[in-house]
Amino acid sequence: MRITYQAVTDVGRKRKGNEDNLIADGQRHLFAVADGMGGHAAGEVASKVAVDAINEFICMTGGDEEITWPFGLDEDMSYDGNRLKTALRYANGKVLEQARSRSDYENMATTVAAVLVDGETANIAHVGDSRVYLLRQGQLTQLTSDHSWVNEQLKSGALSADQARSHPLRNVVTRALGGKPDLKVDVKAHAMQRGDMLLICSDGLTTMVPDSDILRIMSDTTSSLEEIGRDLVAEANARGGEDNITVVVIRFEE
Repeated sequence: MRITYQAVTDVGRKRKGNEDNLIADGQRHLFAVADGMGGHAAGEVASKVAVDAINEFICMTGGDEEITWPFGLDEDMSYDGNRLKTALRYANGKVLEQARSRSDYENMATTVAAVLVDGETANIAHVGDSRVYLLRQGQLTQLTSDHSWVNEQLKSGALSADQARSHPLRNVVTRALGGKPDLKVDVKAHAMQRGDMLLICSDGLTTMVPDSDILRIMSDTTSSLEEIGRDLVAEANARGGEDNITVVVIRFEE
């Protein structure tokens, strides 16, 4: 199955710098969005260290299955699923290492949502509240579950969906790269179909734009992937652009 893709990142309307970073590697079919957190420029550093480390590990394991795996292999997971999971854990170590190198990098961290495509299978891994969505036959489905305080309250019934969207703690994540050495990464494999689209995005999109409008923009069959990416970012900015906005849109074709 052939894939096409488009990536767009934007500083938004309220931030002075962009702490998001991304990977869009059509050759290796590796795509990721990282949303950095930390004072000064530390968030930007954390997300850049993360995407560089993820890319490095995927490159290292692309042609050599005999390399030493730093965290072992999960026998219940495919080779590419293991690659992606380990890449995020490897990146976590690199972020922690960098955070120890300078006092102004202390406590820096980053979310990551990543996709590694193998034929008709999309391996999806994430930590934090950056998301992956699937658009299939006119229906938009969120494939990741936010590692955030608000989402935990939503699952427990303590908050409604409307309360969660506007809650003052909606940006507090409960899991991130750079948080602790023993990082848990959520991984799943999803079978893709012709005509499917995946969206990987930072919360600068999803805190501004409801899923119904994401669906509307992505479903516009007259728009190219480049236009869809730009329109998603423009919609977030039109609604206030309170954070950096990053989107990667992937289409699966024959």
